[in-house]
Amino acid sequence: MKLLLIEDDTALHTTLSRSLTRLGWQIDVCVDGRAALPRWRALKPDVVMLDLTLPGRDGLQILAQARDEGLTTPVLILTARGMVGDRVQGLNAGADDYLSKPFDLDELEARLRALYRRHSENYADAASHPEVKSGFSYDKESGAIYHGGQVLALPPRELALLQALLARPGQAVAKERLFELVFPGQAEVQFEAIEVVAYRLRKKLHGTGAVLTTLRGLGYLLKLPA
Repeated sequence: MKLLLIEDDTALHTTLSRSLTRLGWQIDVCVDGRAALPRWRALKPDVVMLDLTLPGRDGLQILAQARDEGLTTPVLILTARGMVGDRVQGLNAGADDYLSKPFDLDELEARLRALYRRHSENYADAASHPEVKSGFSYDKESGAIYHGGQVLALPPRELALLQALLARPGQAVAKERLFELVFPGQAEVQFEAIEVVAYRLRKKLHGTGAVLTTLRGLGYLLKLPA
């Protein structure tokens, strides 16, 4: 796993680098918010760990621009901002998971593995169908999905759901399976949250000709126009 740690706390990033390197993971550290996006683009990491309070530029601004640019790398926010409102703001900006400081290293490792596993599984599924049909295509480098040559600007959860459904167009995908891909390792999230993500994705697909259908008792199915 190739990780980008955007964190200016010297003691913390030194400890994390040592601990995660022992697991065989490659760690790249960035301590300045202004340098974060260029490093992110150049490194193409598997997972980004992002602090919110950074010199030069706020972490939420970095995350929002990354998502606007189509960077779909899973992001785990590490921050001392533990209020619920801060967490919601981070998730709305495009984060995939959130861990408040101080945290347990075992929990951090588990969350990183979950994010990496979900991203890898979605990548493998979509990469096996690089050209779906009906104008949809998948960029293996960025993880972005295009329709008619234009990138679909989707938040991480809607993107993860669409990747899973596009890998099996016209086939039912179990809601339980989709929940695991969209909310990996997030036991605190209610199972019904997948319905909210599906609702939002259905709205984003308006005008593409694709139809997201709910199959009661089975899951979801993506119908593409002939």
